[in-house]
Amino acid sequence: MTDAIDSTEIDLATADIDRRGFLNCMAWAGTGLLWTMSGGVPKSGLLGAKPPGKNELFFVQISDSHIGFNKAANADVTATMQAAISKINALPVAPAFLLHTGDISQLAKASEFDTADQVLRDSRTKDVFFVPGEHDVGTDNGRQYLDRYGKAAQRAGGAGGWYSFDHSGVHFIGLVNVFNLKAGGLGSLGGEQLEWLEKNVKHLASSTPIVVFAHVPLWSAYPEWGWGTDDGAKALSYLKKFGSVTVLNGHIHQTMQKVEGNVTFHTALSTAFPQPRPGTAPAPGPMAVPAGHLKDVLGITQVRYLAKHNHLAIVNDTLSGASPDTAMAAGEAAARASVPAAAASAPVQRGTVSIANFAFTPKVLEISKGDRVTWKNDDDVPHRIQSTKVAFAASPVLDTRASYDVVLKEAGEYDYFCSLHPMMTGKIIAR
Repeated sequence: MTDAIDSTEIDLATADIDRRGFLNCMAWAGTGLLWTMSGGVPKSGLLGAKPPGKNELFFVQISDSHIGFNKAANADVTATMQAAISKINALPVAPAFLLHTGDISQLAKASEFDTADQVLRDSRTKDVFFVPGEHDVGTDNGRQYLDRYGKAAQRAGGAGGWYSFDHSGVHFIGLVNVFNLKAGGLGSLGGEQLEWLEKNVKHLASSTPIVVFAHVPLWSAYPEWGWGTDDGAKALSYLKKFGSVTVLNGHIHQTMQKVEGNVTFHTALSTAFPQPRPGTAPAPGPMAVPAGHLKDVLGITQVRYLAKHNHLAIVNDTLSGASPDTAMAAGEAAARASVPAAAASAPVQRGTVSIANFAFTPKVLEISKGDRVTWKNDDDVPHRIQSTKVAFAASPVLDTRASYDVVLKEAGEYDYFCSLHPMMTGKIIAR
């Protein structure tokens, strides 16, 4: 792994490439297709098996390893992360570096980061660049993550772990959009980081190809589930002068992609578990798929510059090599069927708020002042209760089956949200 980043950036390679044609394509290669853009019209063709050439930039994105997760969707996330690294090691040419786009861990525990680091040490590619996910910073405001992976970025002036570097004539920008999340909101970059970004790119020639990587999608992939960044459009406005911009994200555990003007957006598969596609299930979250098909929905993203075509190919490889579509559809159907049964079998007790399917039930709870309120996490992912107006102490991160109690002594309305998944909001009314 690398810690070689500073405010003046570093040039890690000297390959001479044509910048103007860079990053003009996307690929969905679970099916082996290479998508190119010609005059704004997408064209597809089979991606050849020819390995990257000597002067071609080639790197791999991995995401959402969630080391420490051990629920029904995947009881051994370490093994599937190891499988992803083995797939990378088996490539005919070693990538120049890896990008990990966040949620390395499940609960930001030292032991989880230790395990992830050990798995990554088995990669024959040693340079790894990170950005955090909300699971990496939720328990301690990012202290452990920044101590391990963000020291060079902090030296460069990015106190929250953002940074940039140069490779093969391409400018890479690692952004952080998982701190200081607001109730009902999406991912957030914040004013300090946006100011840094504007200054960071101001000196660059418009012909410079740009790659931005962050955890939560910078575009509105599906705001209903929190899949977007509140101030992402502002960040992208600083990149309008560049002819070619690619944005790589994680968070949603599936591939989504679009081209909008000069910007190509792409989200990556997870190495841990899938989430439902937008609107196909009652809520996001870890999704079990039929036995034997987990590796159909996990994977890596290969990214390489194709000198012959003067563009970047983004290729999604599942760990099994099979298309994820069938397994995803089966998992989504099962998720839809499970909700009525779960609701019927788990009535909410008086004074209790159930956390399930990324929602608080009841959304509005009425109590008498002086009563105790208990939140119980029935989800397969952690949540953290936070008062919108700091009217009561925030909970610790609540893993599955954990609970949190507060006594509200004064009459009033108490708005709250999940600080890990801020689209989740609720209210307590004490009379």
